[in-house]
Amino acid sequence: MGAFVNAIPGAIGQGLIWGIMAIGVYVTFRVLDFADLTVDGTLATGGAVLVMSMIAGVNVYVALILAFLAGCLAGLVTGLLNTAFGIPPILAGILTQLALYSVNLRILGKSNQALSVYKYDLIASMTNITKALIAVAIIAVAIIAILYWFFDTEIGHSIRATGSNMNMARANGININFTKIAALVLSNGLVALAGGLLAQYQGFADVNMGRGAIVVGLAAVIIGEVVFGKIFKNFALKLLSVVFGGIIYYIVMQFVISLGLNTDDLKMLTAAIVAIFLGIPYLKSRYAQTHVKSKEVKD
Repeated sequence: MGAFVNAIPGAIGQGLIWGIMAIGVYVTFRVLDFADLTVDGTLATGGAVLVMSMIAGVNVYVALILAFLAGCLAGLVTGLLNTAFGIPPILAGILTQLALYSVNLRILGKSNQALSVYKYDLIASMTNITKALIAVAIIAVAIIAILYWFFDTEIGHSIRATGSNMNMARANGININFTKIAALVLSNGLVALAGGLLAQYQGFADVNMGRGAIVVGLAAVIIGEVVFGKIFKNFALKLLSVVFGGIIYYIVMQFVISLGLNTDDLKMLTAAIVAIFLGIPYLKSRYAQTHVKSKEVKD
């Protein structure tokens, strides 16, 4: 138990970073209602761009901006595949994700590239957990504030309208192709930004660092909704719940690992956690319906 308690700050640090990534997933999954699988490749792209930029002598903040822009470009490709070529959302995301593996290898020059905290001035590193927690928390709050403002603009409302009812949005003169692309660009930009933070935190970028990222992102979104759904009604608070969902997810994972789980089974555990939290709302609604029917029969 002592090892678990000592590991909690690190789990919170990872949870915050993946929570930022999950905000990107939330934009497409909940706001746009678009199943985007690009993120598995975009996370690694963000990490690769940041690491190679910093090795080339670029300032860490500029490197993060470059990582964000690289993610935006990946989202643009997925958006164009869907809107210009009529490729279904899931397949469009898979195609971009597949291409990004080769792109990431090109950027890194090899499968793995180290980024030492002792050689470069990093924003967040696991070697200084306190600094990392403060820095990433500030970035997460800033992102939530910006998104809260953005989704209250005309473009933001158009994206939300497209996600709510695409046909109605089109009938009201909204260019749904543009709103899809805008949301995908924003979403993947945030995912790549999280990838840049993750590369700093763990001290390296790897072409496989984004494998299964969509599942972790969905886990954070679903956990946040299930745990805080009845409390957080405001859009900004919903985004905050996603970040909290990422933290809860990693604390749970750390707890299970401390019990002696084989780390080879982590992906299976992740899938199980997502399945459970996805099923909870459905089971609760079924229970509520059954309870109402039984009450009506008694009356």
